[in-house]
Amino acid sequence: MPPHFLVHNPEDSAGVVVVEDAKAGMELEGWVMDTDETIHVTALDDIPIGHKVALSDIKNGDTIMKYGHDNGKAVADIKRGGHMQVHNVKTKRW
Repeated sequence: MPPHFLVHNPEDSAGVVVVEDAKAGMELEGWVMDTDETIHVTALDDIPIGHKVALSDIKNGDTIMKYGHDNGKAVADIKRGGHMQVHNVKTKRW
């Protein structure tokens, strides 16, 4: 079975959902590409394909790491397994 989400770097705080059926309550399996590890997160929300899932609890103001790079900052607290997108993550550029 293919993974539900991808993570590039073990230090990432976000995984990218790569399936269309990530529903609240599902146990999602993720693949950490740099280390070839499998990790699991329970989805707290329905998460659309291409959107991010929180891999740990994130506090308002924390830096979001995706693909091993700074992907912005949290503008709200996000629980592990929560949906991450423009409603709770913003760029640091402005």
